[in-house]
Amino acid sequence: MIGMRIIARQTLVSFYSEHPETKPSAERWFSVAKAATWNTSAEVQAAFPKAKVLNAERVRFEIAGGNYRMIVAFDFQRQIAFIKFVGTHAEYDRIDALTVSLF
Repeated sequence: MIGMRIIARQTLVSFYSEHPETKPSAERWFSVAKAATWNTSAEVQAAFPKAKVLNAERVRFEIAGGNYRMIVAFDFQRQIAFIKFVGTHAEYDRIDALTVSLF
């Protein structure tokens, strides 16, 4: 198994181009996720202990020490991670984490 396929990587690149302080943690998330073969949200949380499981498929990650948030929807069966939202903590507070799909 190759690992997770990340959908909307360009979204992440665009985001950290605008917010350079997020690049190290965003790139770390990307490299860990791309190499992973997660089958449950619990396995995702084991790799990222500060992540918060929102439901069976969505997980919220802290980026750059929690100043930014990223929501990813996982299709564990197909090993795909869909980046649904990346933004500031304030922007995150204004969205519905369970339904947001900005990309």
